[in-house]
Amino acid sequence: MEVSAGKSKILGTTAAKTGLIARFGKNITERWQLYLLILLPLIYLIVFKYVPMYGALIAFKNYVPTKGVWGSEWVGFKYFIRFFNSYEFVRIMKNTLVVSFYSLIAGFPFPIVLALCLNYVKSRFLQKSVQMITYAPHFISVVVMIGIVLQFLDPRIGLINMIVQSLGFGPINFMGEPGWFSHIFVWSGIWQNVGFSCIIYLAALAAIDPSLHEAAVMDGASKVRRMWHVDLPGIMPVAVIMLIMNTGHVLDIGFEKILLMQNPLNTSASEVIDTYVYKVGLASTAINYSYSTAIGLFKSVINLILLILVNRAAKKLGQTSLW
Repeated sequence: MEVSAGKSKILGTTAAKTGLIARFGKNITERWQLYLLILLPLIYLIVFKYVPMYGALIAFKNYVPTKGVWGSEWVGFKYFIRFFNSYEFVRIMKNTLVVSFYSLIAGFPFPIVLALCLNYVKSRFLQKSVQMITYAPHFISVVVMIGIVLQFLDPRIGLINMIVQSLGFGPINFMGEPGWFSHIFVWSGIWQNVGFSCIIYLAALAAIDPSLHEAAVMDGASKVRRMWHVDLPGIMPVAVIMLIMNTGHVLDIGFEKILLMQNPLNTSASEVIDTYVYKVGLASTAINYSYSTAIGLFKSVINLILLILVNRAAKKLGQTSLW
């Protein structure tokens, strides 16, 4: 009896699996277009996100290209310790954190404020015009954008310095003074991305139940009160998710813009982890792949830890979280 029951259970499980496979195959056959669309980003993720993780082993080895990853000598945490003990470590981490948190704190509220303002504009023409003007800079190439910034801030012919000199002051070499670097980097980034970043908040505002606004108007609430008590709570889950995701990229500034703005006069304030990794791993005369990989891996681990901590904090505060 026990043997028969066991066989029946096995046969039942096998039949269930067979039926599941059959249903899955039928589903693919009927909706192959959707699966084809999923396949393309899945291949992208595998090729460009997961396969490169194999290269992280270089951080723990004395990598020699002729020997390959597995053939190179295993050195453990040697290059991590070297980076921590480097005289560059404190300066690079300070610059990276200053620029990152400055960008996060200064840039996070502006898309929300812009979206709230656009949501109350009655004129369709004015709303579309403001949207077009604020969205357009996002589509400007980083190289072109930095060229525009350099022209505006030029000590001799720049518009800003012309205005400064017309007020009776001397010209300011903005790109040559380290103290100005973080301000220029952050506010040029806000100007370029604020319009595009507010799109998701406009979508969140459009999803708010209109009856809440109608009830607020009947109670005599002003537009500011409606923003504070209806709109902000309505988009708060989206804002929290965006804050968590931005925090996960605190050390991941990106080197293109900073590298284009960098010069020998402002290096003390503009050298960040990304530019340092680029110079050590690719631009140096004595290229050290293992050292640059160790620095990049350290940055990724810190970003992951910050993402987990902020997500957990948001969850404990009763707000929306990623997981």
